[in-house]
Amino acid sequence: MAAKPQRKRAGTTQKNGFGGTMREQLRQVEMLLNVSRRVAAIETLDEVLGTVVAITTEETDSERGTLWLNDDQTGELYSRVALGTNHREFRILNTKGIVGHVYQTGEGAIIPDAYEDSRFDRSIDKETGFHTKSILAAPIKTVAGQLIGVIQTLNKKQGQYNEQDLHLLEAMTTQAAITLQSRQYVERMEKTREQEMEFLDIVSDVSSELELKPLLQKVMNEAKRMLKADRATLFLSDENTNELWSSVGTGLQSIEIRFPNHLGIAGTVFTSGETVNIPYAYADLRFNPAFDKKTGYFTRSILCVPVVNKEGKTIGAAQCLNKQGGPFTAEDESRLKAFSAKISLALENAKLFADVQNMKNYNESVLESMTSGVVTLDESGKIVTCNAAGLRIMHAAAGDIIDQQSADFFKETNSWVLDKVKKVEKTQEPENSLDAEMVFAGKKITVNLTVVPLISVEQKRLGSMVMIEDISKEKRGKAALARYLGSALADQLGESGGLKDKITVATVLFSDIRSFTTLTEKLGAEGTVSLLNDYFTVMVDCVEQEGGQLDKFIGDALMAGFGHILKHDDDADRAVRAAISMITRLAEFNAQRKARGDDEIEIGIGLNTDSMLVGNIGSEKQSNYTMIGDGVNLAARLESACKQYFSRILISENTNKRLNGTYRMRDVDWVVVKGKTEPVAVYEILDYHTEESFPNLMETLNHFKSGRELYRTRKWDKAINAFGEALSLNPSDKLSGMYIDRCKHLQANPPADDWDGIWVMKSK
Repeated sequence: MAAKPQRKRAGTTQKNGFGGTMREQLRQVEMLLNVSRRVAAIETLDEVLGTVVAITTEETDSERGTLWLNDDQTGELYSRVALGTNHREFRILNTKGIVGHVYQTGEGAIIPDAYEDSRFDRSIDKETGFHTKSILAAPIKTVAGQLIGVIQTLNKKQGQYNEQDLHLLEAMTTQAAITLQSRQYVERMEKTREQEMEFLDIVSDVSSELELKPLLQKVMNEAKRMLKADRATLFLSDENTNELWSSVGTGLQSIEIRFPNHLGIAGTVFTSGETVNIPYAYADLRFNPAFDKKTGYFTRSILCVPVVNKEGKTIGAAQCLNKQGGPFTAEDESRLKAFSAKISLALENAKLFADVQNMKNYNESVLESMTSGVVTLDESGKIVTCNAAGLRIMHAAAGDIIDQQSADFFKETNSWVLDKVKKVEKTQEPENSLDAEMVFAGKKITVNLTVVPLISVEQKRLGSMVMIEDISKEKRGKAALARYLGSALADQLGESGGLKDKITVATVLFSDIRSFTTLTEKLGAEGTVSLLNDYFTVMVDCVEQEGGQLDKFIGDALMAGFGHILKHDDDADRAVRAAISMITRLAEFNAQRKARGDDEIEIGIGLNTDSMLVGNIGSEKQSNYTMIGDGVNLAARLESACKQYFSRILISENTNKRLNGTYRMRDVDWVVVKGKTEPVAVYEILDYHTEESFPNLMETLNHFKSGRELYRTRKWDKAINAFGEALSLNPSDKLSGMYIDRCKHLQANPPADDWDGIWVMKSK
C-alpha cells in the first residue's frame, strides 16, 4: 500500500516558508542567494546539474540526490549526474515512478519508506546496487510556473524528511530553475547545431557517390547512425515493373529485394506520399509480422518517409526500424525527411549514371554479338574501337588496330576504304560497297562494306563508322539456301552438312486456283501479279508454320513438301494441317477481297505420301532442289480431281495410313488416275467446315458411307436412297448428288460382271 506523502501545514514557526530561528532563516536565505550565484556562473548543463544536486543533497542532509529534466520530444525524464555513481545518463518515462508522479501532479512528495510505496521503481536500485530508504521529491518550476523537471534526494541521514526539507528543496530548485532552463536550451541549440553540421557532412559524403548500389548502402548506414536506429532501408521505385527495390548487403553478399510498390509500410508511404511513424509495430494493423517470423527479427518501432525529388515526384521510401531508447520522434521524422530530400538528387544522379553505364554495356554487348565487323574512327582518322567480329574478319589483335591511324591500317589493297571514309566525311552521307575484295594476313575475302558518319545528339560530327560483312563462299551458299528454304531451315541444314541427293518418303502438297485463266483476263497483268503475290504470301505462311518447305510456284499452282528435307514423325499430319489452314485462311482472304468489291477465288489441294527422288535437278547454270517421281504426280492428279469430286482437299490412301491425328473425312472413291493402272483410294478432308458451311456433317457422312458400300455392291436403289438422305441433310453436298447420278447411269447401263467399283479417270 502506498505511503501517503507527509506535508506539514504552515504555522507560526514557519517564516517565509522556512522553519527555525531567525538566524537559521537568514542562513537559508543567504544559501539560496549563493545557489543563484553559483549556478549562474556555470556554462554547461552537466555542471549546473552537478552543482544543484550537490547543494540540495548537502542542505537536506541526504546520502544521494538526483535531478531529472523533462525531454519534451520523447516524453522522458533524464538525469545525467547522480552523486556517488559514475557520470552517466538515465532515462525514464515522465509518468513512471515517484519522480513521474511528482512531474505529472506538480506537487512535492515525502516518502518515508520507498519500498512500501507502489509507485517506487526499484529498477535503478537493482542497476546501481544502492538501497533507497526514504525519498524527498520536488517539482522544478520556473518563476513563471513552468514545470521543467523533478529533483529528489534520498535517505536522510538524521531523522525523516519533513515539510521544512520539502520547502527548502523547492526554494533551492526555484533559484536554479532559470539557469537550468537556459542551459538546457543552450545545450539543445548546440546539439541541434552539431546535428546540422553532421547532417551536412553526411549529405556531402553521400552525394559524392555515383554508383547506385554503394550509394544505397551509404544512405542506409548514415540514416541508421543519424537516427540511432537498429536498421535502415532505402527503397527505390522501378517504373518499368511497378516495384520497389533495394540492395541489401555489400560486395558478393549483396542481394536485391523487390516487391509490388503498393505493399507493406514502404508501399503505403510510396503510394500515399505520407509519412508513417509507428511507435509499436505489433499494435498497428498495417504491419505485417510475417518477415519477423521468417527471420527471427523483432520489430518494435517503424519510421518510413517518402523520398521526393525536386519536381515533387515520389521516387522511393526511406524506412528505419527500432530506434534505440524508444519510439521515433517528430524530430526524427523531420531529420529523415530532410535527409531524404537532400539525397534524392544524389539518387537520381546515381540512377542516371547507372542507366548510362547500362546503355554503354548494352551497346558494347550489341557490338560484340554482331557477326559483322564494326570499326569506329574519330575526326582525325584514328581508330577508336573495333568489335570482336572485326578483329576476326581482319585477322588482327586489338593492339594491332586500336589507337592506330586508319591510313596506317587500311593500306595497299585495302586503301580504297579510306577513299570511302573521306567521301563520307565530306558529304555526311553513307557509302556502300557490295562484293568488294579486301586482303588481311595475306588472305583475300569478299565483303559488303558500309561507311556511315557518326553524329552526336547535338548534331556534332564525331567521325565515321566502318561496317564489314564477310560474304565468304560458305555464307553465300547459306544465303542461297535461305532464299527458298527460309533462314531457320537453312541454319539447321548448314549444321547437318547441307542438301543432299536422296530417295526418301515424303508428303507432297499441290494447290491450284480454279478458273485462273478467266480471272487473269478480268484482272489484267498488274492485277494478276498483285493477286498472286498476296495469295502466295498467305499460302506459303500456312506451309511454313507446319514445318513444310515451299518447293516451287508453277504459274498459279503451289508445290510444297513435308519431310523431304527435314524429317518429322508427323509429316503427313503436318501436311494435312497445312491444307486445312490454307482453306481457312483463304476464307479470310476472300472476305477482304469481297469487302473491296473484288472477285473471290477457289482452290483445290491434293496430298500424297510416297517414296520419291529428292535432289538438285537442272543444268549447270540453273538448278532447283526439288522432288520428282510417281508420288509427286499422284498429288498433282488429286489436286486436279478436286474439281470432279466437288472437293477442296483430297488425300491418297498412302497419306491416310500415316496420319496420327483424327480428322473429319470420307472415302470419296477408288480411282485409277490417268497414266496409271493401279487403283488408289481417295479421301476428302472436311475439318475446315463450320456448321454453316456444312450442316449436319457427321450424319451426312454416315449416310454417304452407307451409300458407298451399297454402290460397290451394285444395290443401286438402296444406294440412291442413302445418298438422297445425305443430300437432304445438306442440300449443298454436290458429291452425294454426283453419286446419285452415277448410280442411275450404272442402273441404266449395267457394268461388266467383273466390275469392282473402281473409277477410271479419263483426264488429268
